[in-house]
Amino acid sequence: MIATILTTVAILSGGAPHAESEHPNVVIILADDMGYGDPLCYNGVSKIRMPHIERLAQEGMQFTDAHAPGPLCHLSRYGLMTGRYPFRADIRPWRTRAIIEKGQMTIASLLRDHGYRTAMVGKWHLGFNENGYDRPLTGGPIDCGFDSYFGIRASTDIPPYFYIRNDRATAPPSGHIEANHSDDWSPIQGAFWRAGGIAPDLELPDVLPRFTAEATSVIENHSKAADGKPLLLYLAFPAPHTPWLPEEEFQDQSGAGLYGDFALMVDAMIGRVLAALDDANLTGETLVIFTSDNGPVWYDGDIERFGHDSAGGLRGMKADAWEAGHRMPFIVRWPGKVQSDSTSEQTICFTDLLATFASMLGVDLPREAGPDSFDFLPVLLGEQPDDSPVRRSLVMASGNGTMTIRVGRWKLITGLGSGGFSQPRRIEPVPDGPTGQLYDLQRDPAEQTNLFLEKPGTVEFLRRELERVTSASRSRR
Repeated sequence: MIATILTTVAILSGGAPHAESEHPNVVIILADDMGYGDPLCYNGVSKIRMPHIERLAQEGMQFTDAHAPGPLCHLSRYGLMTGRYPFRADIRPWRTRAIIEKGQMTIASLLRDHGYRTAMVGKWHLGFNENGYDRPLTGGPIDCGFDSYFGIRASTDIPPYFYIRNDRATAPPSGHIEANHSDDWSPIQGAFWRAGGIAPDLELPDVLPRFTAEATSVIENHSKAADGKPLLLYLAFPAPHTPWLPEEEFQDQSGAGLYGDFALMVDAMIGRVLAALDDANLTGETLVIFTSDNGPVWYDGDIERFGHDSAGGLRGMKADAWEAGHRMPFIVRWPGKVQSDSTSEQTICFTDLLATFASMLGVDLPREAGPDSFDFLPVLLGEQPDDSPVRRSLVMASGNGTMTIRVGRWKLITGLGSGGFSQPRRIEPVPDGPTGQLYDLQRDPAEQTNLFLEKPGTVEFLRRELERVTSASRSRR
């Protein structure tokens, strides 16, 4: 009788009773170019207070050794979506064609095929088959498992700038915007964007709040559905990637300059998404993942200028083979399943989401799907200790043909230099000198002591493992 009354009240008030699913809602929030050391929960002396990210850490599990599958935007996103190392694919043509192959399983298609409503909001950066902006943009999120999509093709500093709804431009980039730079930052920092086409319905400062509004609308609409389907929402913020465009209320508030102010705004947008889950009474049945796609663009001079280390003591920055290029903040909140205020030192990779979601659903991945994806659900549930590793190794590519492999405490980089944005990017070997870099991350997480010549046996072991992974089509057995 009471249940009938409550249902009647919900219907009369314009809402539908929410049918509970046996599987949780999944909300993935991906920041862009946020460093390991930006959140206070990863760096106790961070100048950037981000209370909503800190709340997630307090209410969930914080991973200290989680990695993007590559140190750049498109590399990272490809691995996250497909469970496949990006060095196995040709992702260079993303500007003109779709990178994910037709029929390739993604986290979205997996969950959709098992009863989920799937939505994506934000930055795609995995290509569309472009043949004019008055025609369908195929090969994007709608063709990769998402029921709905609202977003942009790439970063907010890479033209043309226009919104996409599902597989259509909401308006063509018929206008033109001039390039912009900030005098007191490097050429690729600050309020930087490139010249190019822009649509009349897009203003660069409005993109971040617009995506937040879209995401909260997805949550609100889902809460009104009575079909019992769980929700996958993949929210890919294009920030704090350049251009750094904090709204007035965040300006001069962080202590870390324009970048820190914009990171504060990102945190506030995350807060709105979490509030939408609270308001819709979905928090208790939702698995939330927060992470960033790759490291920050933050130089030694920025650390000296602001007293803030965006890398949190790690070496390097975005694009680098060094840890700051790809070791990411990674937080999972799942009420009733993941222990609150917990930490894991397990080495995991974004590619592992596919196998983990399959395990959550209780299904086996087809052999051809997620070739580099490993299940870390037991870690989330507190059933797998740190001395029982999720994955045998972690392999990725960075610039200059440099490969990186990680096995346990040991990390091998096959060239000298950063392989990315940090200088020196590349160093030519000298006679009798090292030809690569070997680091003991347990003793030397900042990668200051190259043990390449001192540990030839370890180097050889890692080279053999690297060859095993790269010569095969998969690392998952």
